[in-house]
Amino acid sequence: MSKVYLSHHNIVSALGFTAERVVLNIKNKVSGIFLIDDPAYLHIPFYGSVIPPNDLEAAFKPLETTKKYTKLEKMMLLSLQRTIEASNVSLDKNVGLIISSTKGNIDVLNNSSFPEDRAYLSTLGTEIKDYFGFKNEAIVLSNACVSGLLATAIAKRYIKEGVYNHVFIVGGDTVNPFVLSGFNSFQAMADSPCKPYDKNRTGVNLGEAAASVLVTSQREYLCPEAVEILGDGSCNDANHISGPSRTGEGLFRCVSAAIAEANIATQDIDFISAHGTATLFNDEMEAIAFNRLSLCTTPIHSLKGYFGHTLGASGLIETLVGMHSLHQNTLFKSLGYDTLGVSKSLNIIEKTISNTNTIFLKTASGFGGSNTAVLFKKAQTEKLTND
Repeated sequence: MSKVYLSHHNIVSALGFTAERVVLNIKNKVSGIFLIDDPAYLHIPFYGSVIPPNDLEAAFKPLETTKKYTKLEKMMLLSLQRTIEASNVSLDKNVGLIISSTKGNIDVLNNSSFPEDRAYLSTLGTEIKDYFGFKNEAIVLSNACVSGLLATAIAKRYIKEGVYNHVFIVGGDTVNPFVLSGFNSFQAMADSPCKPYDKNRTGVNLGEAAASVLVTSQREYLCPEAVEILGDGSCNDANHISGPSRTGEGLFRCVSAAIAEANIATQDIDFISAHGTATLFNDEMEAIAFNRLSLCTTPIHSLKGYFGHTLGASGLIETLVGMHSLHQNTLFKSLGYDTLGVSKSLNIIEKTISNTNTIFLKTASGFGGSNTAVLFKKAQTEKLTND
């Protein structure tokens, strides 16, 4: 069967409005997390990653629209606009659209000038579809914090089954009172920048971002950072609405499925871009699962120290950064980590270094017991174009 690739892409976040700018900031160990003291968000100060409204408005202005859009819609439209333009793909009936988000426009229910039905995920899909003129209805994927990564696996299946020739994915979530109050009620909010896998971690930072990517099987549409999707797996551990399996069973099974489909050995994986939320249960679960998979010596990082946890965008954004990591043959530092704080050994990437990379594993886990894993391989576009 034909290979499926992730190609042209974009990131809109507090670290920049292009993937290149974002990756450069990560390479320079710049974080977008800072202390936010604004009662419009939460009644107490918190650490998070928020896109400056004025910067977003200035970047969105060239899109030239008279219609009113929410902050999330502007983030998604801006990111997807740049990806579509870079790809040069015509939006005909053979092109699909997947939108990943956990809460969508939930904030319009809080004293907003937008009608309440704008909070429906289906309405979000329609707004994005109609702006660009996609011929097919948007597929909205909302499966907790695996949504962005799961979207890449779903897109791969649509292409392999011949439903679409290309699929555009756009994922995003905002920092808003609804989400903040929920995590605060769990007592999961960190009182400082997050420290995934570190013994001194105090919890999660929330962030907002949007990301987009073209998924295709046609090699003429590949960008230099393109990667092939080797294999994927998803599994629900059925443990608890907010707590992962203590044995890492769901993550273990979905990574095993991805490795089996890819037909590779664990030693072929050059690094792991893990979920790494810096909460006790998540970090411990991942450490157990990766040890069960004999991946405890594989270099691993969490990118949450740069963006915070961007929910429905997180898996997609971290995948795009992984693409650049392969292309640049670089392992990026797991920001915030100092001393191991889980019961099993892990090879945490403590500083940004050069390293020959070909294959990386991206994992994500979320509320409701959801787990997804996808393996990506450098596409080597310079060779493919000469075939």
